[in-house]
Amino acid sequence: MLFSDRIFQAVEPVWESYLEHPFVKGIGEGTLDKDKFIHYMKQDYVYLIEYSRIFAIGSQKANDLETMTTFANLLHGTLNFEMDLHREYAERLGISNEALEATEPSATMTAYTSYMISQSSLGGVENAVAAVLACAWSYNWIGKQLATWPGATEHELYGNWVSMYASEGFTQIADDCIDLINKLAAGKPEAELKKLEEIVVKTSYFEYMFWDMAENISMWPVKALAKN
Repeated sequence: MLFSDRIFQAVEPVWESYLEHPFVKGIGEGTLDKDKFIHYMKQDYVYLIEYSRIFAIGSQKANDLETMTTFANLLHGTLNFEMDLHREYAERLGISNEALEATEPSATMTAYTSYMISQSSLGGVENAVAAVLACAWSYNWIGKQLATWPGATEHELYGNWVSMYASEGFTQIADDCIDLINKLAAGKPEAELKKLEEIVVKTSYFEYMFWDMAENISMWPVKALAKN
């Protein structure tokens, strides 16, 4: 069994719950409130900036040129493929580039990316792959699932989102992450494999929390008091 097969068995119940989440379900059915999607797109944009740092960490920690190149290509794909979708949506939704860049990170976004970066920084190159795997793989998995729903890819607003994450281009990004975790996990002792699996499971939970954050248009639980 490939290590990625073991990981999928561990996270599949969590990922299946995504499809029942009102936010993801709303995208697939085309019923999601636009204001919720706007909040999501802005938070996901700043998330992707922090997410991209992990590919840079992985490239720096790589022990061979092939792995370094894979991380560099993943960084390029995120910055110039996935983030383009967010910029295109921002233009369609009337969000200026300045407003997009000035987005204040939510509590969930901050906690999620802080966990990913800490795990990538503390461990070896394999930790960096484990930290990004749930995001890349689960989005591709969600996109492919929603693409089978009637009308999901044709929806005037959400169709592009579904089509992009189900596309061959994004599938390649996810596959590269899967191939990389299998390569780097080969021959590692069980204790290290358990740690890598734990990172993927926890980031999968964070993904669910991110959908919750988007559905509830949440930021932080308590507003800071204004200074006099």
